Amino acid sequence: MTERPQPRWIDSHCHIYDERTPGGASAALATAREAGVEKFVVVGCDRDSSLAAIAAAQSFDDAVATVGLHPHDATQGVASVIDLLDEPGVVAIGEAGLDYHYDNSPRDVQRAAFEEQIAIAHQRNLPLVIHTRDAWDDTFDILDAVGVPKKTVFHCFTGGPDELERCLERDAYVSFSGIVTFPSAVDLQAAAVACPLDRMLVETDSPYLAPVPFRGRPNQPAHVATVGTAIADLRNESILLVASATSSNTREVFGLT
Repeated sequence: MTERPQPRWIDSHCHIYDERTPGGASAALATAREAGVEKFVVVGCDRDSSLAAIAAAQSFDDAVATVGLHPHDATQGVASVIDLLDEPGVVAIGEAGLDYHYDNSPRDVQRAAFEEQIAIAHQRNLPLVIHTRDAWDDTFDILDAVGVPKKTVFHCFTGGPDELERCLERDAYVSFSGIVTFPSAVDLQAAAVACPLDRMLVETDSPYLAPVPFRGRPNQPAHVATVGTAIADLRNESILLVASATSSNTREVFGLT
């Protein structure tokens, strides 16, 4: 009897250095590998977390890092992380963007930090990982003004079909998290169905946003398979197809081997 091929996933956005990661980074990655996850993009949000992401990339052969300044930390200034972009294992800048839900940094400071990181993505020919919450119009306006980097990812996409279309108009990629499994996320689920497979990524954003049936617990990279499977079910497509497409897209965006 021929064995059926198993889906192979990539977690395009995780924070395994976070102390809430179940079992710690090493154990969480081992669990993920057993679940068919073969690569991990570990994302920085400020200097300390970017250093932690770099350390993870240098410790695990199947992990890479991003360096960025999250809008929550925009007051620290982009200069606080810029030198880290030259470290081995760094493949992108971000997460960067705007968060008008919490407004942990003044909005003008958020916008300036976002603009600066977009400019750096252009200067260094790096992919850009975007965080946007309750700030779609300003996010698109800034991207249009500074120019959309060739490889841009809207991480943890929370919009509906209209926001999806605006991302696609700018040739961006859209990354879906465990939120797509929440029963209330009707517009987001519609976007997951409408999104072209060649523009889709999947992620956990762990230890945040664990998908159903793990909601309410700390998230981990193994659960990216749950996210991808939920999307396949919504689209009435094979899990293997969604896994293959999203993994291929993630490799393309971040230059993974």
